[in-house]
Amino acid sequence: MAIIRETIRAIFITLMLWLLTAIIYPLIILVVGQVFFPDQADGSIKLGQNGEPIGSALIGQVFTSERYFHSRPSTVRYSQGKKAKPTGISGASNLAASNPELLKRILEEADKLREENLQPIADMIYTSGSGLDPHISLKAARQQLTRVAGARGVKEDEILRLINKYTDDRFLWIFGEPGVNVLRLNYALDVQDFSRQ
Repeated sequence: MAIIRETIRAIFITLMLWLLTAIIYPLIILVVGQVFFPDQADGSIKLGQNGEPIGSALIGQVFTSERYFHSRPSTVRYSQGKKAKPTGISGASNLAASNPELLKRILEEADKLREENLQPIADMIYTSGSGLDPHISLKAARQQLTRVAGARGVKEDEILRLINKYTDDRFLWIFGEPGVNVLRLNYALDVQDFSRQ
């Protein structure tokens, strides 16, 4: 009789824990996220001028045009837009520091920067550990300022103001370094160009 009672008790406790951890807790987190942090809970998706999603402010993306600030290099290629095939992956290359393939990629990135008359600095030649970093350093943004201003035909001071606006401070004011969110900055440049026309 005691074994049946203990079995029923164990099943009841298991069901209660399942209900609490698999249904109640996720629903509370969902409601809190949607009510108090709707933008962050939905992935910080940035919408373009026509209302279509252009990317997430949390994920680094590739920009190749001279009119845009370039992000950190990435070993991962993300899908962008509705017609692109989703990749659903993130991560670094996992190549060891002694791997010749890694050295070759770094030297190619450094050579590309030198061709643009830019000093090869760490965040413009090395990928981030996750492959998702949406930020570049203030130094990397300022190095690209002349190229972007020239390509857009605007004064550097106008773009410098936007760089300062889209620079995120240190996490909790002490961890990490300030960084410029490249997607938000590039989108602001497009909006500025559109408002001029």
